Amino acid sequence: MLQQSSCCCDSFGFRPCSVASKTKSAFSCYMDLKDKNKLLPFASSLSLKWPQLNRNPVLACRASRGSHVTPVGKDDLPIHGVAEVLVGVLGGGQLGRMLCQAASQMAIKVMVLDPQENCPASKLAYHHMVGSFDDSATVQEFAKRCGVLTVEIEHVDVETLEKLELQGVDCQPKASTIRIIQDKYLQKVHFSQHDIPLPEFMQIDDLEGAKRAGDLFGYPLMIKSKRLAYDGRGNAVAKSEDELSSAVTALGGFDRGLYVEKWAPFVKELAVIVARGRDNSILCYPAVETIHKENICHIVKAPANMSWKIRELATDIASRAVSSLEGAGVFAVELFLTKDDQILLNEVAPRPHNSGHHTIESCYTSQYEQHLRAVVGLPLGDPSMKTPAAIMYNLLGEDEGEPGFHLAHQLIARALCIPGATVHWYDKPEMRKQRKMGHITIVGPSVGNVEKLLDSMLNEESSESQSAVAPRVGIVMGSDSDLPVMKDAAKVLNMFGVPNEVRIVSAHRTPELMYSYALSARERGIQVIIAGAGGAAHLPGMVAALTPLPVIGVPVRASTLDGVDSLLSIVQMPRGVPVATVAVNNATNAGLLAVRMLGVCDADLLSRMSQYQEDTRNEVLTKAEKLQKDGWESYLNP
Repeated sequence: MLQQSSCCCDSFGFRPCSVASKTKSAFSCYMDLKDKNKLLPFASSLSLKWPQLNRNPVLACRASRGSHVTPVGKDDLPIHGVAEVLVGVLGGGQLGRMLCQAASQMAIKVMVLDPQENCPASKLAYHHMVGSFDDSATVQEFAKRCGVLTVEIEHVDVETLEKLELQGVDCQPKASTIRIIQDKYLQKVHFSQHDIPLPEFMQIDDLEGAKRAGDLFGYPLMIKSKRLAYDGRGNAVAKSEDELSSAVTALGGFDRGLYVEKWAPFVKELAVIVARGRDNSILCYPAVETIHKENICHIVKAPANMSWKIRELATDIASRAVSSLEGAGVFAVELFLTKDDQILLNEVAPRPHNSGHHTIESCYTSQYEQHLRAVVGLPLGDPSMKTPAAIMYNLLGEDEGEPGFHLAHQLIARALCIPGATVHWYDKPEMRKQRKMGHITIVGPSVGNVEKLLDSMLNEESSESQSAVAPRVGIVMGSDSDLPVMKDAAKVLNMFGVPNEVRIVSAHRTPELMYSYALSARERGIQVIIAGAGGAAHLPGMVAALTPLPVIGVPVRASTLDGVDSLLSIVQMPRGVPVATVAVNNATNAGLLAVRMLGVCDADLLSRMSQYQEDTRNEVLTKAEKLQKDGWESYLNP
């Protein structure tokens, strides 16, 4: 039997708060009718929140053992939206916050369970139930109000999730997946049984077992806690047998549950965000490179700079790993790339992840929208990137308290001057060293470009250097004698507002420079190369052989053969090395062709090219009209 609490007053914007009769004394409060700003709580089981933009008080109930209090205000309201279910999220940290942000754009309601009243998601959630996601009674009470239950942190009470599933509660991903992921040793066993490549590993129960592992795997030796290990916590490295004891002690001893991994000689750490729908469909985001600082994800580069073959291998392993688990949602698969081009799985997170923050700005469907799509049963969205490159910088606390806030806010101020930068602040009330306080994502035409912008932000460079525009077209020639012709390409590009660079790069006199230029062009943001050459015209072909970018060759008229030799040389490139070309000395058309190529993915350029065509048409019509009106003699002798 439920009774209506006396603390609720409809005239001041409160909805009735229902309390189980056996615990009706768990809280009481009253409203001083003479002063509507006073609300006096008489027990800790009720917390108050006063939104800045709404003068009506909003109550958020604090859950605790023995106190079954329903959230106030919205329980009786129907859920309207694209998915008419309330999504419950265990955890209200920054990942929960960004899930709420995505949900608000999708007409999806999200309720969070978190022990902190002012957790990052609290101000954005449809409901915030204050309570522990590791407490069985609290999780069960929370689950009663949700149409589907998901997580933003895997360290939850999995036994309760298993019980809830038996009772018909919809948990996504499944409790079996959470159980596997919670125990990193169990993860390794599970994935090894599904033929996923891993570093070699073994369980250790005592010092002798650790020594045997050292003899088997060699040193350095990675020692890990099975449970409650994240952001580098729970990992220790023993560089020799003498360091085993101290490494084990640092992790809390063998009673905590330890295992060892053979040291993976990786050259890069990678990650692939994988989305799995309720129908078991799988979509993978482009692989990214992750860079860690003190074992915490610090920088993410998207896409990872590696060969297509390695990208496909990483995606395949990530997809197979997630396919071996149960349930819908977004999963982050962390990987090692070794020096011999092997991909080894490190670990998996059954939720949105640091390595996918960039997707908010860089992809058609962010990892947060994707997670919500998956858990409520909507079709998965397009995971591909809508910008050529992105870089994510984690805002980690650099100092304690107010000095740390000051440093973070200084960095945010600089970020707001960077073109293509977006700041995400998690609104955490306490600043601590190495705590994740926010992140900054920068998008741009190439990884090299966004790296430079990030460097300028971190190094406090001038606004002039921050706003420098990366060239999109490279104009190269073998000699300055070609410049009188090649300048016309630069003039056209300048007319269309296309950033460009002009360089002398001789295939014969400076082959190393030509080689370096061709290989680095893509990383620097160059999208098209215009190469001018006379005579045998080796430059366009050599450049085209070294870069995947489109190359336009401009045959330059030399002192003999009138440039025909250059033209024939360019059009006779061997199969597999395509080079476009234009008429002899016609660098103007080369510039126009480059604009058209760029216009395929640039609506503004395409529009300007259409306008250029219209202008040239009108120019011809004007001349034709004048000729017809004045006659040819007056036309030639104005």
